[in-house]
Amino acid sequence: MARVRLVVTADDFGYCPRRDEGIVEAFLAGAVTSVSLLVNGAAAESAAELARRHRIPTGLHANLSEGRPVGPARHGASSLLGPEGFFLGKMGFREAVAAGEVVLPQVRGELEAQLSRFRELLGRDPTHVDGHQHVHVLPGVCQVFAEALQACGVRFTRLPMERGVGDCAWLEAPARAFACAVEQDARAAMGPFARHGLRWTDVFVGLSTCGRHMSAHHVSGALARALEGIPTGRAVTAELMAHPGYPSVPPAGGSGEGPDAFSCSWERLHELRVLTAPMLWAQLAQDGVQLCTLHELDSKRPGEGTPSEATLETFLEPSPL
Repeated sequence: MARVRLVVTADDFGYCPRRDEGIVEAFLAGAVTSVSLLVNGAAAESAAELARRHRIPTGLHANLSEGRPVGPARHGASSLLGPEGFFLGKMGFREAVAAGEVVLPQVRGELEAQLSRFRELLGRDPTHVDGHQHVHVLPGVCQVFAEALQACGVRFTRLPMERGVGDCAWLEAPARAFACAVEQDARAAMGPFARHGLRWTDVFVGLSTCGRHMSAHHVSGALARALEGIPTGRAVTAELMAHPGYPSVPPAGGSGEGPDAFSCSWERLHELRVLTAPMLWAQLAQDGVQLCTLHELDSKRPGEGTPSEATLETFLEPSPL
């Protein structure tokens, strides 16, 4: 197997205090190496304080699909919002984008407002910016997203392309269909991302290992699929997306509408338990995987291919670390 430097990112930091407690626990245990902060989350301010106190590498989890906006859309009608003043939802936003109903300059305004809010909370720029529910790779949105990141000097993002996710029979049909759609969108987003100088890890896993499906076996298997064809000993960078934490208990949490079923699920605790158990890390160490922070990774350079391509080995360059 190739030599893998892995960053483990916990999403939804700032969503609720219980989720945040579990995420910090995982970070202090050495099982999470970075977090992605929801600046419109109910616990964003306390999460930012936790990040400062524990020196947690923190990026922005750009949110265009859940809760209330932080930008100009708060003050009037917007294509991003429903009649109650909330974002359109995970699938509602996708449907609106597909129908051409989303005004992209309004997307840009909200992204810029969230970046500004992040700086207010943390006193610095984010280490990376990704997208809540993968909104950042949607057609059209990905272009505006890349422009906004380039303008503010953020270089790192997430490209959620997990090799072989469509063949993961343990995923329920709706989850598998969503994962395949995300992967298709991510593939199309590569061009805009690269043209605006963004970087991402060589491989990504997390679509097939979310929630109840997270296990040492599934994480190891997902990495193995992603690395097929790479020469043994080649240095490769990777990201594992995770959603650990103690489940939310309504009404605390959320982004203005209270916590959703995903955050209240026992599966958040399951992910926390898997990530902090010795079995996962023993398996990954056996596989030659080393945990790293984002800054330690030799990130993908603009214009190069991705591990999803058949000629993977021609695109990857050895890490200098």
